[in-house]
Amino acid sequence: MPANSFGHILTLTTFGESHGPAIGCVLDGFPPGMAITPEEIRAELMRRATGQSRWTSQRKEAEDVQILSGVFEGKTTGSPIALLIYNTDAKSKDYSKIANQFRPGHADYTYHHKYGIRDYRGGGRSSARETAMRVAAGALAKKWLREKFGVEITGWLGQIGEEVCDERFDPAVIDTNPFFCPDASRIEALEDYMKRLWKSGDSVGALVKARATGVPVGLGAPVYAKLDGDLAAAMMSINATKGVEIGAGFRSVAQKGTEHRDEITPEGFESNHAGGVLGGISTGQPVECAVAFKPTSSLRLPGKTVDIHGGPVEIVTTGRHDPCVGIRAVPIVEAMLALVIMDHVLLHRAQCGDVGEQTPRIPG
Repeated sequence: MPANSFGHILTLTTFGESHGPAIGCVLDGFPPGMAITPEEIRAELMRRATGQSRWTSQRKEAEDVQILSGVFEGKTTGSPIALLIYNTDAKSKDYSKIANQFRPGHADYTYHHKYGIRDYRGGGRSSARETAMRVAAGALAKKWLREKFGVEITGWLGQIGEEVCDERFDPAVIDTNPFFCPDASRIEALEDYMKRLWKSGDSVGALVKARATGVPVGLGAPVYAKLDGDLAAAMMSINATKGVEIGAGFRSVAQKGTEHRDEITPEGFESNHAGGVLGGISTGQPVECAVAFKPTSSLRLPGKTVDIHGGPVEIVTTGRHDPCVGIRAVPIVEAMLALVIMDHVLLHRAQCGDVGEQTPRIPG
């Protein structure tokens, strides 16, 4: 199964299945000399982990990450960094009843036709379990960007179902609740909403937003290595993603040009509808994106499908599933944003490292 790697200079390859013995990744092209510990990586993994609240799947993995290579005496060496996490709480028997059925809304049908075989245990390679390795690699990228450039990456839940979560925004609140919600006044309403949803047996989608501040000017390149193009591709590669916005995104359709253009003064840009990217190249403003996640398709409510012989059947998916996968996607979106920006920093350094400081320098 090809295409399990992404990146230009900083490349990430992930491997493993949801119910296999382990999942892992190789992060290649990472610069030498940065201090890193398994505990730092695990701290990011636990933000994404299931079983942290009643509103996520109750699968409880230890997320004890092992650094197999690329780190010596606590510092990166410049060689490939291999990370491994053993799966310790998979329950494959939950899926035995649907081994010969295609779950609607899942990759079962398409995997079956493409490869002629599929791992039905939790979705195998198409499971969100794979994203744990993105978060592990993203932990390194986030730290490197912070130490080298002061880049700070923040993700949050902007909307869950019909419930808007970020009309008030306090970044200090985001990691204090199970929803990654930046508005403390909305937590109780979200709890009530999720209780009703859980009781109904149904699911909803979510909108996850992320912002990177302190991003240098000049990252990205026309035409086929645009920063926003690579960001969109990275976000679309996350399981259950159905839409990506950069800056104003789809709101740009209703804006006039006089409103959308980010006018420039000697004191800085007056707005950021472009999301920190112009012509595929970063402006020095915050890089902003939003990612739409579809509702979970694994439901205990009966639905129509067919079996591997083409016959009609009724399907009920048992096991442990998220009523909203978007909640746990916040750290994943942060990780992908960090990995793409770091990759473009290294690309820029490789081609334009000897380009001097340009004037005027407009504040971001």
